[in-house]
Amino acid sequence: MSQSENLPCSFVIFGATGDLATHKLLPALFDLENAGRLADNLSLIAFSRRDWTTDDWLGHTRAILQDKVSQPSHQMVLDRFLARFHYLRGDLNDAESYRTLAADLAPGSTCSRTVFYLAIRPADFVAVIKNLKEIGLNEPRGMNRVVIEKPFGEDLESAQVLNRVLHQHFDEEQIYRIDHFLGKETVQNLLVFRFANTLIEPLWNRNFIDHVQITVAESIGIEKRAGYYDRAGALRDMLQNHLMQLLTVVAMEPPPALEADALRDEKVKVLRSIRPIAKRAVHAHAVRAQYTHGNISGQTVASYQQEENVEPDSITETFVAAKFYIDNWRWRGVPFYLRTGKRMPKQNSMIAIRFRHPPQQLFRETPLESITPNWVLLSIQPEESMRMEIHVKQPGLDMNTRVMQMNASFLRTDEQTLDAYEALLLDVIEGDRSLFIRFDEAEWAWRVIDPILKFWTVEREYIPTYPAGSWGPAEANRLFDSDDQIWRNEL
Repeated sequence: MSQSENLPCSFVIFGATGDLATHKLLPALFDLENAGRLADNLSLIAFSRRDWTTDDWLGHTRAILQDKVSQPSHQMVLDRFLARFHYLRGDLNDAESYRTLAADLAPGSTCSRTVFYLAIRPADFVAVIKNLKEIGLNEPRGMNRVVIEKPFGEDLESAQVLNRVLHQHFDEEQIYRIDHFLGKETVQNLLVFRFANTLIEPLWNRNFIDHVQITVAESIGIEKRAGYYDRAGALRDMLQNHLMQLLTVVAMEPPPALEADALRDEKVKVLRSIRPIAKRAVHAHAVRAQYTHGNISGQTVASYQQEENVEPDSITETFVAAKFYIDNWRWRGVPFYLRTGKRMPKQNSMIAIRFRHPPQQLFRETPLESITPNWVLLSIQPEESMRMEIHVKQPGLDMNTRVMQMNASFLRTDEQTLDAYEALLLDVIEGDRSLFIRFDEAEWAWRVIDPILKFWTVEREYIPTYPAGSWGPAEANRLFDSDDQIWRNEL
């Protein structure tokens, strides 16, 4: 089958008027249009419950994308993009709406491939999947594609149930479980950084690395998502998916080929090698907390319990830090510290790898007697860069040093990074599953955090707090294995 025959001719967005579609999907699809990466015959269908016409939808979309239209040529691109759309008012739980959708997909179609993007609440996934099957939109098997946003389930059991429903009606090759962190340039470039450089890969193991930190900090609060977030919390919302995926990319072995299943096989091996956390050890391996009122960038912000629609006595965690060990030949004994939180001082997603101290005391009885360790810093957002910290001697008569950052950034001054959703949506359209999550990845990630989740479910009386605008609770420091380990907050 040729590449053109493999391309879909329809792209359906369920939940087209929601925040995800508004802020991520529509801008990314427009950028792909502007780059000439959408096939001429690709039609876009916006599915939503709002009582709109197609003209209403086009006006809404034009307003969303207006900031991207800065030149006359962009206006032509926008007109071409909007001409692809048809709006369909429908209810996710109403089979008749899917019959109307099926009728819209049929006339004049030159191919049978369709992408169904579920930009909806996780609670609605099963209803959509079953209705697609009821109307026959899952047939023929192996053709249409379903894109599912995280979180994939609420715990291990619900993830397995959702997977069984999916596999009743779609093959695994049709299912694209999306984690937008895997589409970021820095994360993809990490594979090149490690496996294309003989300078780096020999050092990437327990003999040279002291510990690894993965931080995803957000300055924002829950932004009117209390209905979802107060049930999920930071452990489900971020650590089980985003941070676990970053851990696998840092720790995986070199795959035999840059193919979807080869990459994901190695990631699953990492997750299966993570040392299980016993119930009695949860307190030593994980910390949770909730933000109180504080100050961020000069603005006073409310506590989590004062957010709209949050229960006044809620103990949902908005911060979580956890320590994991990977029991394999490469990483045995190296702690991986994962941390994420809301209402922190700034948005900052970073992987920080600290190397061991030199094994000899060459510089004792000199000003270098206590030397700081080397770091590799991989910034994912807001900027995307790679840096290495090494020691150099300062000019002068004494043996004094300073830390110098070697910038290994892949981005030149005249280049722009590709938005993660642009990359992933293009992969969906072209059928490349390399950067998407296979079910056994999601399942093993749930298995890793399941002991923490179950322990916190029964520990409902108290949760530590941290002021908004801080880097989290002091309790997070007790996870460290040694006194000289500290959180790396910034580049």
